[in-house]
Amino acid sequence: MAAKRKPARKPLPRVRSVAQLRSAIAKLRARGERIAFVPTMGALHDGHLSLVRLARKSAERVVASIFVNPLQFGPNEDFTRYPRPAARDRAMLASEGVDLLWEPEVKDIYPPGDLTRVNVEGLSNVLEGASRPGHYTGVCTVVARLLNAVQPDHLWLGQKDAQQALILERMAADLLMPVRIFRGPTVREEDGLARSSRNAYLSHAERQQAVALSQGLAAAWILLKEGERSAARLAAAIRREWDGYPLVREDYIAIVDPVTLAPLKTVRAEALVAVAAHVGPARLIDNFPWRGR
Repeated sequence: MAAKRKPARKPLPRVRSVAQLRSAIAKLRARGERIAFVPTMGALHDGHLSLVRLARKSAERVVASIFVNPLQFGPNEDFTRYPRPAARDRAMLASEGVDLLWEPEVKDIYPPGDLTRVNVEGLSNVLEGASRPGHYTGVCTVVARLLNAVQPDHLWLGQKDAQQALILERMAADLLMPVRIFRGPTVREEDGLARSSRNAYLSHAERQQAVALSQGLAAAWILLKEGERSAARLAAAIRREWDGYPLVREDYIAIVDPVTLAPLKTVRAEALVAVAAHVGPARLIDNFPWRGR
């Protein structure tokens, strides 16, 4: 008896220009269906795909974008070497049944004569913003433009980039953008390392050391569960964990208010425990939100 043939994968519709995008979006909306949007910079991994799956559960149609945004990279950062495996990314999105992929060029997002920038005061100047000046202006500017073009009902972001998600939530609320924003949980490797496109930069030895970020956070989590509330002692526990990993160079360890990002001396109810470190050529971030037990 002949083996059953697998059904052919549905082709992934792709557009480039804003005009093409809006035409395609109009067709998706023809039946009054909701649209969920997952913006990415490509180099996709299971963290991105988890957001696509959550988006699929929240709306009838899923639109994704791939755009490596030059405005959010500093002068000494990795824009030119940022991975761009386009064919692989498209195949992954097709396998998840994405309804439309937008792959704009720089001129589509930043047309000639472009002068406008979007900045969220205060929240953008600490933690990642302090280490990467101008980064969140680039993020807010591009996401505002992506949202204006797609006009989705839902926007899905990842908890791994907790500060970014908070800033974009604030931006959307302040600018009266008619979009609901959701966060998907951080997706991790089996050893706890948060999934990130920049993990591809790590050598084997560096990859083994990078687990220090999640292990340090785990140490802080255990202390919080046991009743520790001193931010200084929580940070010290993370550093003690990192001491065993000589390739890990601390950028920051922060225990902050999850809404204002103001540093906490004592954890009373909710907190965000966030870390950043350099491991070889990669700069990695991780965090966990704490809600008082």
